[in-house]
Amino acid sequence: MQSWRRKSLWLALSASWLLVLLRVFPLLRLAVPARPRAGAPQGWPRWQDTELLQSFSQPGELPEDDPQPPPAPRGGSCDWGACFDVSKCRGGGLKVFAYPVAGPISDTQRGILASIESSGYGSVSPDEACLLLSLEAPAGECSPLPQQWNGGRNHLVLGLHSNFCPQTFQLGQAMVAKASPTVDTFRPGFDVALPLLPEAHPWRGGAPGQLGQHSPHPGVPLLALAEERGGWRTAGTESSACPRDGHCEQDHGPEQTHPGATLPNATFCLIPARHPDALHFLQALQAGCIPVLLSPRWELPFSEVIDWTKAAIVVDERLPFQVLAALREMPPTRVLALRQQTQFLWDAYFSSVEKVIHTTLEIIQDRIFGAPAHPSLLWNSPPGALLALPTFSTSPSDFPFYHLQRGSRPAGRFSALIWVGAPGQPPLKLIQAVAGSQHCTQILVLWGSEKPPPSRWPKTAVPLTVLAGQKKASDRFFPHRALSTDAILSLDAQSSLTTSEVDFAFVVWQSFPERMVGFLTWSHFWDEARGGWGHTAERANEFSMVLTSAAFYHRYYHTLFTHSLPKALRTLADEAPSCVDVLMNSLVAAVTKLPPIKVPYGKQRLEASPPLAPGGPDPQPPAQDCINQMAAEFGYMPLVSSRLRLDPVLFKDPVSVLRKKY
Repeated sequence: MQSWRRKSLWLALSASWLLVLLRVFPLLRLAVPARPRAGAPQGWPRWQDTELLQSFSQPGELPEDDPQPPPAPRGGSCDWGACFDVSKCRGGGLKVFAYPVAGPISDTQRGILASIESSGYGSVSPDEACLLLSLEAPAGECSPLPQQWNGGRNHLVLGLHSNFCPQTFQLGQAMVAKASPTVDTFRPGFDVALPLLPEAHPWRGGAPGQLGQHSPHPGVPLLALAEERGGWRTAGTESSACPRDGHCEQDHGPEQTHPGATLPNATFCLIPARHPDALHFLQALQAGCIPVLLSPRWELPFSEVIDWTKAAIVVDERLPFQVLAALREMPPTRVLALRQQTQFLWDAYFSSVEKVIHTTLEIIQDRIFGAPAHPSLLWNSPPGALLALPTFSTSPSDFPFYHLQRGSRPAGRFSALIWVGAPGQPPLKLIQAVAGSQHCTQILVLWGSEKPPPSRWPKTAVPLTVLAGQKKASDRFFPHRALSTDAILSLDAQSSLTTSEVDFAFVVWQSFPERMVGFLTWSHFWDEARGGWGHTAERANEFSMVLTSAAFYHRYYHTLFTHSLPKALRTLADEAPSCVDVLMNSLVAAVTKLPPIKVPYGKQRLEASPPLAPGGPDPQPPAQDCINQMAAEFGYMPLVSSRLRLDPVLFKDPVSVLRKKY
């Protein structure tokens, strides 16, 4: 009897457990995540603040991620491969035709058209272009569709206004370049996110970054909060502010409101998620104030190529106390790196309308060429992708700007480029002195005289090549295929140098490959009486130019001079040969933001021909205004002054030449 009862009890318990399990199993299947399917790649998480996280793994310990498929486009079904015909751009690269503007043209539209023309991508015929550009009408008006619309294929609709035409997003296969688009409508890899520019944004040049004038010292406010009426509200470093939607609920520290101030004076700038606050983002960049974006709902400008984790901070607006505590504890080195990056990005891509348009076209050009056209290092490191032409190279090691970051050094060889003009006397002594250098690998003579070059030249230890017919002054800066080294020693036939001076100048250049290293100097100045710039050869403690009659520089500047310098300036150099020194120095200074380097020459055998500055004894109109035309084309004065001269050891000591080891 008892055994039967025990069996009945066990049967009842088993049946009840079975019913419970049948009811619970479906819930477990919903709560437990499904296992990954076989063959599905599982990548490691991508943290936006990886630089702030401590790593406990050794290099190479984590497995490499498998290639991930591209994310599905947001805001529409168009992507680069489906809605853009790249075959039309294969022949001559990117060529852009801008449709004529219907009705009266605005200053902004006129600036955009001029920027396209100066970029080198402009085309006068829609049949020759592979990208057709349609400019949005001002004040959010909708422009009529052009006749060659073709469903928007290979079209770009561009507008710098915040009130963009709502019809834009029904424009079929056309790309959209809009100021601060929302993340819901933006199509990554197809559309281009532009910055929200103010109405008075300069067309060319633009104001420099204000980090030097707005560098908070101890006691200067830590935070600047963007306000709806366009100003900034600052809070002290000891404040317990609560940044929520751009307002402080509890703040016991000192505050100041600057409704009329355009640039904040703080370390961090808190910017809410509202779309109108995108204009504050550009103000923070110019001021060198690190943007702290509170859950932004708009796409950051040029996010396809710019790594904003190096210049801005994106945080969750629901965690105000944690955000403030993290900003206070950020290391000073990290703060300095972020602020320096804001200044670089402002100057390289956002300081003028021209740079914004050129950056947009360069992004599309990179898509045509493919990913290797501009590596991320070129976009996110000085001088920027606009000044690192892919027609020269796509490898950072070929440019003079990235040796320090890569831990490399230029090769120990140079090519001598000797310009021979009138009266056409071959510089025999100069050739022998340069050929005796242990670093010289070849000598190129650019013969620009009316007389034919001599049939015989002195025998040298290095190859000597004569290029006849180089009569224009700008021909000396043409990227000749015969140049086989990165370093170029530019010389005139009247120059006189010793082998030891050449060797020392080259060693100095190897330490500063992005700069010009020369022997003779000029300086520029502002002439109050004439209201313009001038330059002089008078010896002084300050200089801003080295003469190309005896100077080292990187061969990449030949490519920039020929393909990037405005045509009007190259024509000016041919009309006034004395302008070549001003233009070459201005070009290098505009790229590097650094002055040239002067090295001494023993007995001062070189004589600098005095430039024709304002107020000179016998001015020639084309040369006299050379420096002012250059400044007008650049939009600012790029030359940088210096008082530094590098001397070799034992240069002035009365010892034998053999002991002067340069």
